[in-house]
Amino acid sequence: MLNETQVSEFILLGLTDIQGLQRFFFTSFLLLYLTSLLGNGAIVTMVITEPRLHTPMYFFLGNLSCLDIFYSTVTVPKMLTGFLFGHQPISFGGCLAQLHFFHFLGSTEAVLLATMAYDRYVAICNPLRYALVMSPRTCALLAVASWSTGFVHAMMHSVMTSQLSFCGHNHIHHFFCDIKPLLNLACSSTSLNMTLLNAVTTSIVLGPLTLIVLSYLYIISFAFRKVRSQEGRWKPFSTCASHLTIVALLYIPVLFNYTPPSSGSSSKRDVQVSLMYSAVTPALNPLIYTLRNQEVRSALKKTLGRKIFPGGK
Repeated sequence: MLNETQVSEFILLGLTDIQGLQRFFFTSFLLLYLTSLLGNGAIVTMVITEPRLHTPMYFFLGNLSCLDIFYSTVTVPKMLTGFLFGHQPISFGGCLAQLHFFHFLGSTEAVLLATMAYDRYVAICNPLRYALVMSPRTCALLAVASWSTGFVHAMMHSVMTSQLSFCGHNHIHHFFCDIKPLLNLACSSTSLNMTLLNAVTTSIVLGPLTLIVLSYLYIISFAFRKVRSQEGRWKPFSTCASHLTIVALLYIPVLFNYTPPSSGSSSKRDVQVSLMYSAVTPALNPLIYTLRNQEVRSALKKTLGRKIFPGGK
């Protein structure tokens, strides 16, 4: 039997070795990260402090903003450090932790977006029973179910990956520890890991997406069957526009990266697509809700007014 040295740390190669591009990327992603922290932090603050936002829709939006803060923090600070100091070492344990939290928060967000679609369906198609169906207890249970599903899914991946042997190259062609690039480096069999990736992860993506599509099909059907005026038909879609935009920003790149049957290979295309939902989307989400939602804009102005003029009314 060959004497194999187990890998104790990995080297994240990042996005590029070109110094000029590193400075440009550092500035760009730092601004995106700060936008994510400030924008999502502002939404969480408004949802907690503004009484008019104490509704199921904004309760779930607050959860989404918390997720986006944590989600970008899992990968972006390490990536920014790489732009400043070059290739970044990360311990085996640190790599598993990053993989776990990335998939925990990402899959939680996928399930939470389905929960938000169900909330819109009940609000539009069954408004008289909305307060009863979407009670505070139901909302709390749905939020806990979303976070729990994400945690269990991520735990499966982190436990399975921790059982692999890594004894060769330790250079990861990515800006964070994701499943595919780690499987490329494994010395032991990865067939079970690939089955998990292709079956379970695909289900975590396609299951909530199916619920989202069904919710909006019911909303469309309701609008055309029950609403007579053209303006009345458009109103339900205008209230859902922000949610639909966020669904598209998350699901299109995730479907591109994870749902096709995978061989475990990780290409430059995968790295570029990962940037979209790990760094760009968390920064865009608060802007989308702020720009398209009158209630959020009004609450933001009120909150900023209290901060700038604390003695005013």
